[in-house]
Amino acid sequence: MSSLSRELVFLILQFLDEEKFKETVHSTGGEWDEVEKYLGGFTKVEDNRYSMKIFFEIRKQKYLEALDRHDRGKAVEILVKDLKVFASFNEELFKEITQLLTLENFRQNEQLSKYGETKSARSIMLLELKKLIEANPLFRDKLIFPSFKVSRLRTLINQSLNWQHQLCKNPRPNPDIKTLFSDHTCAPTSGARAPPPVNSPLVGPLSKVGAFPPTSAHGPFQHVVTPSSTLAGWMASTNPSLPHAAVVSGPLGLVPPPNAGWNSFCSISAIFETSKDPTRPPGIDYQADSEHLMKRMRTMSFAGHVHHPNVYSHEDLPRTVVRALHQGSNAMSLDFHPQQQTILLVGTSIGDITIWEVGSRERIAHRGFKVWDTSACTMPLQAALMKDASISVNRCLWSPDGSIVGVAFSKHLVQTYVFGPNGDLRPQLEIDAHNGGVNDLAFSHPNKSLSIVTCGDDKTIKVMTFVCVECCTGQREHIFEGHDAPVYSICPHVKESIQFIFSTAFDGKIKAWLYDCVGSRVDYDAPGLSCTVMAYSADGTRLFSCGTSKDGESHLVEWNETEGSIKRTYSGFRKRSSGVVQFDTTRNRFLAAGDEFLIKFWDMDNKDILTTSDADGGLPSSLKFNKEGSLLAVTTSDNGIKILANSDGQRLIRLLESRAYENSRSSQQINSKIPAVSVLGGVSNVSGPMATTIERADKNASSVPITGLTAMENSRTADVKSRISDDAEKIKGWKLAEIVDHKQLKAMSLPDSSTSGKIMRLLFTNSGSAVLALTSNAMHKLWKWQCAERNSSAKSSPSVIPQLWQPANGILMSNDTTDGNTDESISCIALSKNDSYVMSASGGKVSLFNMMTFKVMTTFMPPPPAATFLVFHPQDNNIIAIGMDDSTIQIYNVRVDEVKSILKGHQKRITGLAFSQSMNALVSSGADAQICVWSIDGWEKKKSRFIQPPAGRAAPLTGETRVQFHNDQTHLLVSHESQIAIYDSNLDCLQSGHAAGTNLLGNLLLRRCLIYAGFTDGAVGVFNSESLRLCCRIAPSSYTRHGCSPHGSVYPTVIAAHPTEPNQIALGMSDGAVHVMEPEADMRWGGPLCRRMAASLPSPLIPP
Repeated sequence: MSSLSRELVFLILQFLDEEKFKETVHSTGGEWDEVEKYLGGFTKVEDNRYSMKIFFEIRKQKYLEALDRHDRGKAVEILVKDLKVFASFNEELFKEITQLLTLENFRQNEQLSKYGETKSARSIMLLELKKLIEANPLFRDKLIFPSFKVSRLRTLINQSLNWQHQLCKNPRPNPDIKTLFSDHTCAPTSGARAPPPVNSPLVGPLSKVGAFPPTSAHGPFQHVVTPSSTLAGWMASTNPSLPHAAVVSGPLGLVPPPNAGWNSFCSISAIFETSKDPTRPPGIDYQADSEHLMKRMRTMSFAGHVHHPNVYSHEDLPRTVVRALHQGSNAMSLDFHPQQQTILLVGTSIGDITIWEVGSRERIAHRGFKVWDTSACTMPLQAALMKDASISVNRCLWSPDGSIVGVAFSKHLVQTYVFGPNGDLRPQLEIDAHNGGVNDLAFSHPNKSLSIVTCGDDKTIKVMTFVCVECCTGQREHIFEGHDAPVYSICPHVKESIQFIFSTAFDGKIKAWLYDCVGSRVDYDAPGLSCTVMAYSADGTRLFSCGTSKDGESHLVEWNETEGSIKRTYSGFRKRSSGVVQFDTTRNRFLAAGDEFLIKFWDMDNKDILTTSDADGGLPSSLKFNKEGSLLAVTTSDNGIKILANSDGQRLIRLLESRAYENSRSSQQINSKIPAVSVLGGVSNVSGPMATTIERADKNASSVPITGLTAMENSRTADVKSRISDDAEKIKGWKLAEIVDHKQLKAMSLPDSSTSGKIMRLLFTNSGSAVLALTSNAMHKLWKWQCAERNSSAKSSPSVIPQLWQPANGILMSNDTTDGNTDESISCIALSKNDSYVMSASGGKVSLFNMMTFKVMTTFMPPPPAATFLVFHPQDNNIIAIGMDDSTIQIYNVRVDEVKSILKGHQKRITGLAFSQSMNALVSSGADAQICVWSIDGWEKKKSRFIQPPAGRAAPLTGETRVQFHNDQTHLLVSHESQIAIYDSNLDCLQSGHAAGTNLLGNLLLRRCLIYAGFTDGAVGVFNSESLRLCCRIAPSSYTRHGCSPHGSVYPTVIAAHPTEPNQIALGMSDGAVHVMEPEADMRWGGPLCRRMAASLPSPLIPP
């Protein structure tokens, strides 16, 4: 190595050492922790789907190598510490990975049978990592080596040598490179040239020669300076004319970020004490795609094949017109239901709201405008209505869970409705919100309470919290003042646990507010000082705005939240738009806006138009995507609405067309994710808050004048009645009010050659591919559905015969019993969320079984007292609530084998337990007919209540009492042999009924808006959860060959519901049989017509 080369290496090593890059270039050599640590400097697991897959592959390889070395302890450590993070995205995959621990050689797994020796497996995995890194957008700038001229570093060194010595009194002709290691100085003598001043225009500002500048001055390792929070950047950057770092004189690499030193940042930075990953580009996140990716991993994670990233193309955009709806008046606001993908809410220019089922073109509900309580109207509102009774809807919106509809009107009022499970709209709250028009409305959850946020012509933003949803009361919490013009739109959001609201005004000002009384935290100008709407992408990580100025110039931009600057401006708008341009986002990938009678689409990462659609013509500007992005609703100039669909949306529409029952006015459950419900407990998974996107109708749209309030209401009522009667004539009768024949439904008796006593507990696995039963003689039975031509999803189905499954070792899952005690009243069972383990007891010790091998992992809590009910904590599989026959509840930690708390409050044995995440509570019931609510945080009792006996029944009640939460996690089903009842979160009874004419079993199942009940005559009743009225009766002759015994010796003892198929149920019988059933493909339990026909039948439930 030459002297120059050696010295260059020393310089490079010094640079790497100072920039902490000294150990970055090395061979993996199987040191996967080092590889992950290195890559962690560029990206994190949660950054996007590619990053998630990168870390998953590394950790999976590390896990498999530990198994290959038979180092079980290390494998378990990797599973718990490294791989468990992926369980929330794909529990089935995590379960399969966990079960590899039970195999002597993991290659016995079919998908890993081709796994070779370690060296070749590493080579394959490294190739896979290379492809993932190249596809990851976070690495895009870091993989392109800059185009240097040949020997650029040598040239720079030579130039430095020449420059350093050119002012020397006695310059060397060939200075050595070592002279650069320190500053060259020589004392000037008389006649010698003095060094030029540092401010010489020729030389420019000079930096002190010394350590190399930090990497913020270089690419591709450019350091991104981020403020301490999202709002902090906005607060620091109050000058929109400086989107880039300012150029200042000073030492290279020491240029402060543009936000440094701003007083507004210093004054409030202490409020937001959260840090961000400095290597992560602000505003970019692809996390929403991770769930879809993880669902695909199961089929490709172990095979070692090339994995192509799932990138959306413009073909995924809904551009084909599949429906045309005639609204009858100009649609001002559109919003799809957050869960039911084909339910569309429409607000109009005459104050009407309509709910459409777009698949069947059915008008589910319609409400014309009227003031509910004229006596409560303020004088300004009364004066405004007397002067001009015309009124329009400015905004209508679903609440995050789809149970409430909010409507903002052009005069003063906000109204909310409760959307019932049968499609009814029930008036809830009427708020005289603003002095003038209410321009926008949104829902938020400050302090974990549902609130409604509004803004209006009076230049204010107001927040009202729902004190009690059921009793229709609200409480005004905040009023934000500070805008100098009417407030046009609002955008509530939560980031890093900080709740805030963006607001925009007609003068183009943007402000941000926390839920306090301090005032605006941001004062910013919208592009073009336009009327602007702000919206986040569905995953809540990217912020966009779209608006139109007074001159007709439209601006669609993406914001850099961390700096409060515009990150990207999208092109393609006409120079002068006729109205305010509307926009929406979908799939965390696409933007859409209505302009020039076209729908224009953009890729979020590209400023140029991706494609356009005219939707067969006649389009103004309002549009809205459904949550999945498969449907797009757009308004038309002829007072109609067009529904556009992509391939997924078209399949959904065709599916709806094929079902005759869709002509009814019931709420559709198609394409919605339904939480799993167990007859033994509450909801096993709860949806998180949904990011709300914003759309706005043009405020300048014309309103239809109406001479008076009464005339307006009467005219609308007549119009609605005529339309509804027309729809009613199209409805076909549903003949399933009484199901007596096996041809009226699909039913199957699960194969079982043994007789092992009555079925005491029954449940579907969370994956929906198996049914697990616990019998009265303490035996477990597991039926599994295999993947087959008729059942490609491997889900349970009454059309495909399952296998009574047993592992190859022949082990049976049998509970411990004490002195042969198999008291059926104390049989209990609970399944972990990943289906890997089952906890069970039958009067003896509590046993923990491995579901794959049937092996007993551990036993604990020998009686007395005996366990009577089991339920897993919703957030931690290691915590179990155990009801005991001595009336206590024990909170047990399996990992440390320790009882953490003992809850006392019941007088008799515990018969039911259910967790509610939204209430942060555990609800218990006992044989004393008492209901208790316990706080999860400290396990203290918050409230309790005894259920009331029906008329003719002596008090106090005793006997088996069960509790189970509705999907909303606030309404509670309470079942007793004497009655069923619905309670709210305050344990107030909302509805109850008692059995008449036949014995009602204690085991009931609440499923969405339906309640399933078994009777001792073998029948199954389906009840509406609101009215508790029978809407369908399933006779035993329809699901068994010979029917049940007329004397009641054979009857359903327990009912279970499928976690994702809302109409599939399983019955556990007193003779040990298990039946799975569902209605025919074109029918559903409990439709409104079924209830209408059942009204003529004697109801077995009579209100007390």
